Formats: sequence, structure tokens, C-alpha cells
Amino acid sequence: MSNTLLATPSTLATAPSQLVLVDETSGRKPKTVARLNDWVYLEHAIFRMLCGWCRHTIEWDDKQAWFKHIWESAESVHKLRQRLIEFPGTTGNLDAPVAPPLEALANTVLQAPSYEDAVDGIYDLLLPALNRSYQDYGARAHPIHDAPTLSTLHDVLGPKNGMRLWVRDYRRRVPHTTDVAYKAAVEAELLNCGALLTALPVQSDEKAAPCGVNTDFRMLAQAARPPMTKEFSRDFYSLVRADVGHSIESRRLFWCIGYMLENDLPEDQTIWIWTGHFMPFEWQRDIARHLWDEARHGDSGLSRLKDFGISLDEIGWPARPSGVMDEERNARRTAEEIAAHKLFSCPQTVRELYEAVRSIGMHAETAHFPVKTEAYNDFRDGGDLESAEMMLFDIIDENQHVQYAHKWLPMLAQFAGMENDDFKAWGDRSRREAKDRVKSWLETEAKALDRSPQNLDFRFYQELLARMRELKPLANAQTCPPRSPLPM
Repeated sequence: MSNTLLATPSTLATAPSQLVLVDETSGRKPKTVARLNDWVYLEHAIFRMLCGWCRHTIEWDDKQAWFKHIWESAESVHKLRQRLIEFPGTTGNLDAPVAPPLEALANTVLQAPSYEDAVDGIYDLLLPALNRSYQDYGARAHPIHDAPTLSTLHDVLGPKNGMRLWVRDYRRRVPHTTDVAYKAAVEAELLNCGALLTALPVQSDEKAAPCGVNTDFRMLAQAARPPMTKEFSRDFYSLVRADVGHSIESRRLFWCIGYMLENDLPEDQTIWIWTGHFMPFEWQRDIARHLWDEARHGDSGLSRLKDFGISLDEIGWPARPSGVMDEERNARRTAEEIAAHKLFSCPQTVRELYEAVRSIGMHAETAHFPVKTEAYNDFRDGGDLESAEMMLFDIIDENQHVQYAHKWLPMLAQFAGMENDDFKAWGDRSRREAKDRVKSWLETEAKALDRSPQNLDFRFYQELLARMRELKPLANAQTCPPRSPLPM
């Protein structure tokens, strides 16, 4: 589907006719407002669908595409909402009720019988229908009177071309025939919604809930991973971590791998977004941006490894469950909560959502600023400007992420029934305790690590350092003073 907004007659089923956006009963709001509200709902539904199914995606590059699509979908919602507040009623136009048939459509697409069917439902059935809705409006609305809306729709359509190209490439690699009954159900719901070519009337007692809220849809407990030639070695990683404080070369290797592993966090953040449907859209958008940033950090680390001739297959990519382990999670749950959340489904309570956001913003990200800044300065001074650049852009992003935590944790605490939680004090205490644990580990277990030539993990570690040194030696490898150990 082309992303051209002002479609020619040949791109539509029939020649476009003038779309007059007021009638005899119109007040101060044109019909555009109702159309915008429907479009916001559908874009937000796609945003939630992508979050819901993302953890099934297997290959690294496909995950990166989905993470970007999640952010772009959030931006589409944001742009349409910004246009809504330009009409009479301003912010009162936001989050207006939309007709239940839109929820039925969204939930039908969401509840695909398989991941591959979900790909078809989102990318080949719903998105093209929504694009046709935009194009039909663009071809029929007055190009001068409603030019700002047409400009907004043009901006919204832009990223859709990237989504179209991704699914075209994906289907060349992974052919699939859509489940017949599922496809028919989606098409029937589209027909029930007038093919999305007009605003659906809303009765005073009706309101569509966010996509998935009124379903039993559950996300994967453990995100999918591609088959690896080599399993990720925790012993190898421990050797690298132990040397971070006194070897700039080990520090460079660590940050390449460490950033690569940040690609795990956006998969967790899809659960945050899914769970946090009750939060303002501005929070969901901030988390979507945070998610995309962390995906970029993961890609940044892998990209830098590839610069040194080191592949993902060589390092391995560990699979892991999301957040706290099931045993720990269920120990704090009521019997009703356990019954409502199957262990294979990756559920999250509001309290767990609060704790996850608090842990990342007030602990993990805040704790690493000193060591990241040291690494940036040392890599820059050592002449490895590309590694320094990798560090700097992460530091810039993480500063914003910490601000998200400060901004939203008070509201999350209220929803979680934890209004009295002092998240700043918790962060200070948590970082101190983690620092003490690292100190203890360095003084005991780290000293006992096997550094003999017979240890395959140690040999691999030294081989990687040598390969990186050969391609980009650090001018200060012998002169860089000791630095801070990792904070956790």
C-alpha cells in the first residue's frame, strides 16, 4: 500500500467524491473530530497488538523492526491526538468514547491462532485497511479547508511504508498462508466497521475498551530467541565483568556485550505497556520511546561487536524469563491473582509494574552513570571514537529515561496502592546494597575464577581482546588508571 495521501481515483474502489465535513446538525466541531477519534483508537490498538505479540518474534533484526514499529505506532497516536486538540474542545476531545465494533475488530485481530497469523492480521489485513481509510479521506476532504489534518495523515502514513517493506521481506523468508477462519473473521469485523471509511456512531452508553483488555490474551513468559551455535557463557561474562575496573580493554569488550544484552529490556517493556493500559497515553508514549532507545542500545552494542569481527553467534544470546521469577512472583500473590494469571502467560500485577519501572529508572540506569562516563572519556582519550560515541548516545538517552521514572512513579504508586513508597530513598538504598554485593563478589568469587589456559572461557575472552586490539588498539591501554567497578 502506497503511503501517498492524496490518492488518485485508480487507487480507490470508486472515484472519490467531495467529503463535506459539516451538515445541518453540526455544531462547532466538524466530522473530522469523530474520524480522528476512531483513527486514534485503531492506531493505539495496533500499538498494543505489536506489544502483545512482539515476544514471539525470533530473529534479532525482526525484533529490531518490531521495536521500531511499536515506537512509530505510539508516535502515530500522538500526532493524531495533537491534531484533535486543535479543534474546539481542545484536550476535551481526547480519549472520547468510540464505538464497540472497533474494539471487536481490534480484539479479533489480536486473538490470532498463531504468531504468523498475527503478523498477517496486523500487517496484511488491518494496517492496509487503515491506510485505505486515510487515503480515502485524503482524496475526498477539502485540500485547503482541512489541510492540517491531511498533513497529519501524511506524517502518520510515512512509517507505514517501512512496515509494509518489513512484512514483504519477512514473508519472502517465512512464507505463510493465513488461517482461513481467522482471516474471514477479521474481514467480517472490518465490514461491520464500514471498512473504516466513515466514523462509527457512538451511543451515549457505549465505549470501546483498549484492545485486549476484555480478552484472555496472554503474552509469552519467555521471549523467543533464534537458535544459537554457541550458548551464552555466564562464566565467560563473569571473567569480563571482574576486569572492568582495571582494564580499559576489558571495559570496551564488556560495554559492547552489555549494550547488546540491553535488547532484553524492550521485550520486558512490552509487558509494561500491555499491563499499563490504565495509565495516561503520555506514559505509554514515554515507555515506547524508552523501549525503542533500549533496542537501539542493543543494536549499537552488536553493531560495535561486528565492527571487531565478532558475531552474535559467537557470543550467544541468553534466553531468560521476564522480570522476577515465577516462584518469587507467586509468593507475593493472592490465590485469586495466581488463578487469574497462568504461569506460561507472562502476567504482571500493577505492583510488579511499579517495581519494574522503579528498578530500571532508580537503580539500573541511575547507578551506571559514573562508570559509563568514565568509559566514554577513556575510549575517547584512547582514540576509539566510535566506542566513545556508542557510550555518549546511551548516556544521553538514559538521562531522559531516569526523568521518565521521576515523572511517572508517583502515579504508578497510587495505582499500585503504594503511595507512601519513597522511590528516591529506595533507589539510594538499592544502589548502596548492590555496590556492597559487587565489592564482596570481587573480593571472593571473582578471585576464584579460572584463568588458566585450559579454561575455554578464559581463552575465548583473551582471544576477543586480541582481535579487538588488532583492529583498533587503544592508545591508553597501558596508561589508563583503575576505574570504578560495575555498580551491580
